[in-house]
Amino acid sequence: MVNEMLVKEKNGSVGTIIFNRPERKNSLSPELLLKLHLILKEWAQDETIRAVVFTGSGDKAFSSGYDILAIPTDLTPEMAELMKKENPLKLAMSSVKHYPFPTIAMMNGYALGAGLNLALCCDIRVAVEDISVSMPPAKLGLIYHPEGIKQFVEVIGLARTKEIFFTARKYKGREVKEMGIVDYLVPRAELSATTYALANEIAANAPLSLKGTKRILGMLSRAVEFKESDLKEADAILAEGFNSEDLKEGQTAFIEKRKPVFKGC
Repeated sequence: MVNEMLVKEKNGSVGTIIFNRPERKNSLSPELLLKLHLILKEWAQDETIRAVVFTGSGDKAFSSGYDILAIPTDLTPEMAELMKKENPLKLAMSSVKHYPFPTIAMMNGYALGAGLNLALCCDIRVAVEDISVSMPPAKLGLIYHPEGIKQFVEVIGLARTKEIFFTARKYKGREVKEMGIVDYLVPRAELSATTYALANEIAANAPLSLKGTKRILGMLSRAVEFKESDLKEADAILAEGFNSEDLKEGQTAFIEKRKPVFKGC
């Protein structure tokens, strides 16, 4: 695989995007997320890619989540301008969710935090039998952004979303499917064949039907939106979390590989 943090491939009407940062467990850096947005923007305008598969390089991780410490090193002028105006994480998640044709997460390994969030932005998820997932903000002293939480509610429901965020527990295998996080669990040897059979089956259908149906489903998703006052309140809640001593403790404990001692301040 070429030495790029994001690899794009086309095979007929099916596109593949590979998170190619195995040394960082395929974490989502701001630079990677901006490149992801631009690729999807290009493919959406082309309209020849009628199904997109997302996966991680290697056989360990789909994505370990958002790499907030990564420093962009190769930004084009367009990417630099985007970064000034938009949050790369929110921009990429929106691009995945609103791609005009169906999308599939081929979950070749564990998915944590924003990596799991991105998988849930896809229309369908196919995972290896030994998949493990986690939403760890509560163990780090973080408060996750409202659009991300909303995406979990849309896919797995309010009760399951509460459980996965409140416990910050790791879920594995059959449990992940039972929670509705993935649609298919398959042996690792069958992951690629199963995913691409599904992608090609979808891409062979009438493009106007695919695109129109996805737009209508998107309308249903937008039927429940945050009010401006809710978003302002959410921003204040997030700011309180980012400025807390608990966040510092959570980060330190994670680095030191110990259990954090939270004080609620």
